[in-house]
Amino acid sequence: MKIICVGRNYVAHAAELGNEVPDSPMLFMKPHTALLIDNRPLYYPDFTNDLHYEAELVLKISKNGRHIQPEFADSYYQLIGFGIDFTARDLQQKCKEKGHPWEIAKAWDNSAALSPSFIDVNSLPDRSSIKFEMTLNGEVVQQGDSSLMIYSFNDIICYASRFFKLQTGDYIYTGTPAGVGPVKRGDILVGSIEGQKMLECEIK
Repeated sequence: MKIICVGRNYVAHAAELGNEVPDSPMLFMKPHTALLIDNRPLYYPDFTNDLHYEAELVLKISKNGRHIQPEFADSYYQLIGFGIDFTARDLQQKCKEKGHPWEIAKAWDNSAALSPSFIDVNSLPDRSSIKFEMTLNGEVVQQGDSSLMIYSFNDIICYASRFFKLQTGDYIYTGTPAGVGPVKRGDILVGSIEGQKMLECEIK
């Protein structure tokens, strides 16, 4: 099982961090050890002083495939969950300044929170426009709509499968909308999809 993540997939988010919009999906990976499941708390890591949340829709890959063509991409996922890509923003900035990879800022243990349950996309009102949001201590901090993604679910699947064989059980974190920000110990993050609560994570 692997975790494929997409960076800068919403124009507003790229703008808020002062980044250029990519001309193809910008992919990075997290290892299996990054998963934070079952609504477990996240313990604030000691290597950062600027821990940020990034709410995302997460696809669960349902069958193996490589070099997937656009007309078949829909058939490679059925379930969608809610995830948080936790980022050590200070470490990420240092890596970017030096032209280094981001792994220590993005792929550390428990950096990928994942909802305990998933939703069948065919049960949603419009699978091409999936709305999601996250609250921080009861206040809405992020609102997203999959229709506003620069690269759609199918685009991501086709592109990623050119480089990596997609396998049953893989997860794709599809990018975060605007509104990312820092967390501190004691904060509680709650994520929902189409009004349905999916994930709750306390920072300890």
